[in-house]
Amino acid sequence: MKKQWIAEEKLQYERALLSQGVKYIAGVDEVGRGPLAGPVVCAAVIMPLEEENLVIGVDDSKKLSEKKREQLAEEIKQKALCYTIIEIDEKTIDEINILEATRLGMKRAIETLAITPETVLTDGNMTIDIAHKQRSVIHGDALSYSIGAASIIAKVYRDKLMDEFAKEYPHYGFEKNKGYGTAAHIQGIKEHGLCPIHRRTFTKKF
Repeated sequence: MKKQWIAEEKLQYERALLSQGVKYIAGVDEVGRGPLAGPVVCAAVIMPLEEENLVIGVDDSKKLSEKKREQLAEEIKQKALCYTIIEIDEKTIDEINILEATRLGMKRAIETLAITPETVLTDGNMTIDIAHKQRSVIHGDALSYSIGAASIIAKVYRDKLMDEFAKEYPHYGFEKNKGYGTAAHIQGIKEHGLCPIHRRTFTKKF
């Protein structure tokens, strides 16, 4: 069945680890490194990997429609053995830079999981200051089931957060741009200045 096969092809890293006797594999990913406003959000998740418990349709969150992401996020959270979602706010991003803020968020997400993972799969070439074994996977959110699951719950969480910020700070179109530097967002900054959730180190030119 093609749907099942789509999930299976994303399990190559997990299957390799399972064959080595690893039981608990955490996927970790971030959303929001690039925006001008709002936090970076990191999620870590340990998913059951038996065939009957797979969530079909998991993929890089950016490739999915909003409706599909929300549907999958609920199923992932219901089926996950455990998951955590961590925000690192704009003030911390300004203090330690976005790369270090992302590393910090991933570290906290992993270290607060209810189950201690034996191996952690991270997206890109990110290395984290953790005691666990870790492996970086380039394009991991598209190639690893566990990382993809983390990317989906992080994206849905952050999008909803930015929708709430849009009500508080209505001049920047956060409900549409989620804090990214669109023309409408930049125009809002020029007309109304910066709001409390803007990243000062990202908006110096404005």
